[in-house]
Amino acid sequence: MVDEPNSTPSPAGPPGDQHPGVVALLRLASVLIGPDGRIAQWNRAAEELFGHRAEVACGRTASGLLPAVEPRAETAAPRPPGTARRCDAFDTLDDLTRPDRTAWAGSMTVTDRENRPRDILWWAYPLTEPGGHSLLALAADARPLRAGGPRIALGTRLLPYAAAQGAPGGFHRISAALAPAGEPGADALAALLPGGSPERRNRMLAQLAAAGPPALWVDATTRLPVLPYEPIGAGVAHIAAGLGRRYPTAQQRAVQPRATRRPPEAGRPGTGPVAIGLQLLPTDGADGSRTLDSAVPGPREATASVGAVNGNQNTAASTDTDGPRVNRPHGASPGPSGPIPGGSAIESAANGRTPVRDADLPAEPVAPSSVEVLTSSQAGEQLALLSDVGSSVGTTLDLDTTARELCQVLVPRVADFACVDLLDGLISDSELPENRPDDRTMLRRVARSFNATPGRWEHVLDEGSLLAMPRSTPPGLALQENQPVLVPVINPDVAVDYAASLGGPDLVPVVVGRSMLVLPLSARGTVLGILKLLRLPDRAAFDKSDAATLRELAARAALSLDNARLHRAEARVATTLQRSMIPTRPPKIPGVQIAHRYMPGDRRAEVGGDWFDAIQLPGSRVALVVGDVMGHGLHSAAAMGRFRTAMQTLAALDLPPGQLLRHLDNLAQKLGDDHLATCLYAVYDPINRTCELASAGHVPPVLVHPDGRGELLEIPEGAPIGVGGVPFVAKKIDVSDGSMLVLCTDGLVEVRGGDIGAGLAALCGNLIDPKQTPEEACDVVLDRLHSEDRQDDIALLVARFDGVDPSEVATWELSAGEAEVRRARALVREQLASWKLLALADTAELLVSELVTNAVRVARDRIQLQLIRVDKLLVEVSDDNHNLPSLEPAESMDECGRGLHLVSKLSERWGTARKAVGKVVWFELALPRR
Repeated sequence: MVDEPNSTPSPAGPPGDQHPGVVALLRLASVLIGPDGRIAQWNRAAEELFGHRAEVACGRTASGLLPAVEPRAETAAPRPPGTARRCDAFDTLDDLTRPDRTAWAGSMTVTDRENRPRDILWWAYPLTEPGGHSLLALAADARPLRAGGPRIALGTRLLPYAAAQGAPGGFHRISAALAPAGEPGADALAALLPGGSPERRNRMLAQLAAAGPPALWVDATTRLPVLPYEPIGAGVAHIAAGLGRRYPTAQQRAVQPRATRRPPEAGRPGTGPVAIGLQLLPTDGADGSRTLDSAVPGPREATASVGAVNGNQNTAASTDTDGPRVNRPHGASPGPSGPIPGGSAIESAANGRTPVRDADLPAEPVAPSSVEVLTSSQAGEQLALLSDVGSSVGTTLDLDTTARELCQVLVPRVADFACVDLLDGLISDSELPENRPDDRTMLRRVARSFNATPGRWEHVLDEGSLLAMPRSTPPGLALQENQPVLVPVINPDVAVDYAASLGGPDLVPVVVGRSMLVLPLSARGTVLGILKLLRLPDRAAFDKSDAATLRELAARAALSLDNARLHRAEARVATTLQRSMIPTRPPKIPGVQIAHRYMPGDRRAEVGGDWFDAIQLPGSRVALVVGDVMGHGLHSAAAMGRFRTAMQTLAALDLPPGQLLRHLDNLAQKLGDDHLATCLYAVYDPINRTCELASAGHVPPVLVHPDGRGELLEIPEGAPIGVGGVPFVAKKIDVSDGSMLVLCTDGLVEVRGGDIGAGLAALCGNLIDPKQTPEEACDVVLDRLHSEDRQDDIALLVARFDGVDPSEVATWELSAGEAEVRRARALVREQLASWKLLALADTAELLVSELVTNAVRVARDRIQLQLIRVDKLLVEVSDDNHNLPSLEPAESMDECGRGLHLVSKLSERWGTARKAVGKVVWFELALPRR
């Protein structure tokens, strides 16, 4: 509360659970990813931090939801601009915690739903549950922490944090950490865990305590434990929805005994029976505003108007008892609340009273004139304000910037507080909402601005917060009726409802006695949200003249906001399509380590015409691809998407590199003459330690040998894809374990005004250390060869060849006879026993028996059985028949058709693929845990 600046919001942990010593209080987003890779929990803080609603996030696969930039150690050297590797946030957290199942804490920038970068502090905890491994990710927004420091608490008192004298870095050095295992504080995380049995929650808390509770480095020398908490005003949607339970509604107050009502305080502005009026102003601009009270006082005449509106005290007392006067056309009958054609009154729970019938209303004095005359000074001020809005609002097509510009124009010139709340669904979905706003409509605070008055606005909801607007509040009424709502002076009786719309009931001392104007933001027939304005008592209250001017201002601003919304929707569609065209996570393939980078030549686009791929092939082989479509922009990106899809389809046929490029060239000619591209296709065999390459006019690759010597591979060039009539010749080379293959596009090695050979010579120099990881090699190459003046796309792929140890591979040649099925079972059991994998013997024997039986029935001459033990058990059965088997429905009494069903049910993964001669059917089994 503002009146109690040292009060501390309650931590989210169990009541009475106070952490000893000094702790940092953070609002933590909590995301739980189940064993199936789907999101099982997404709390309110995650909704506000990342923008995705819980009903959208929960149940979907976590991979692909939050694009991110790969995290780096705090001590690592900064990357060159634009060279950061894109990744997926939850995939990366899983990779960081998977090797030894230990927790991880650090910083990682993500892109939220609105395509805005957010610097996030993460705490990731791998959890072991009966159904498998889960991942709990806790997150906090690093920007406000590094700008002003964290909230810290000693017991129940909130204290400001000051960096230690001489501490290097200040607040920008704030980083996530893990407290020592077993340190108190894990129990406070119970509120962030999903609901369920107490046994499950206790099991999770025990694992969190063993891994180390969240902590925060606030400077170079101080680490504080972290406790989750909900700040004042958080979860306003829940508060506003529960106002009828926590605070009496207008109907409930009307039936309360008189003795239980709070008497007005004499002499205090806004406490008289008619001092507060809530006016719903019509959109036609006529002076026929619908009033939710008997009268509206002047800007500073609220106190004087008490008891004087009707000319006698009895009338005033009757009005306070029976309710406000409701203006209706002569002869109109009372109706339900809401707008009635003809300008009748609207009932609202905000006025705190019940309506009365026309017969009970005293006669109102006739106003001498319904037209307000403006002086030349007033008119000039209004015209200047509208002119400033036209020149200052909508300078960009960014929705957030436009909303902030609107608030900044109004504060302090027009109001002491301004905020823009937009429909949450409208700014995220491309389609317009089907239903009109109601009490359940969720809004998101996009922008806010206020006078820097100490102690007055500390607990107003931050940007990004979600909130609801019941009809009982002026903002809710304005939103649902699409009309301005004017509250000249806020009465304490209704300040609770009004405060909820601004951030929570604890803001009653802030809003009471103030003046409020709420304007709908409507454009092209759609209500986008609302603009809320608040004035403090030291300036004139809002009046109808202000409302008329600001309504025109809001209409102009709404068009700018809608233009920004439409631009964002189009940009989101383009970005989504572009991001789907290139991989963000290198595949994990036994015997080879892969890293890649992509940098579009147009910084406004996510992707251009370059692409790369790593495709797993049968026999633990991998296909490495780099290509470059001629041209730039979305046209090249669309062509690139076609080429990449075609390349993946042709690679699945396991064609030799030369034949594959020939098929791709034929396809390009069918697509059109404007589809020209260079391409390099390489297939690495980790068992035989060979690499076969073919080029279609592409930049030759560089092979870095284990001794650090770089070699530019001489491969027959061929012509670009799409030219036609040119043969593609492949070349096979032997590669040693520990060597690296570097594939890139010409944007990396081509220097403006120079020869491409200079860039290739630099790439062949002592640029890459074979002891480096592929990720480090990518960073080194871009650091040395990339420059800011390059305008061409860059694709870089680095593969380290580690090979598969011969002792991990077993291969047998079988004849096409039924007796070979029994032999295959015996060979599998014997080999698994030598590998100490007898736990897999029964399942592997059964599945191999089914696949070899199928192969014996269709093979003409030879059958091959191969077992490979890497991070899993890979089993392959090949034959010389090219027809691929498929799953077919089998009835209960059928004798055939059950083999592949067993393979599908009992293996982790399985598949089929054509080879140069024949086909291969394979399946994978997870290795037993040790």
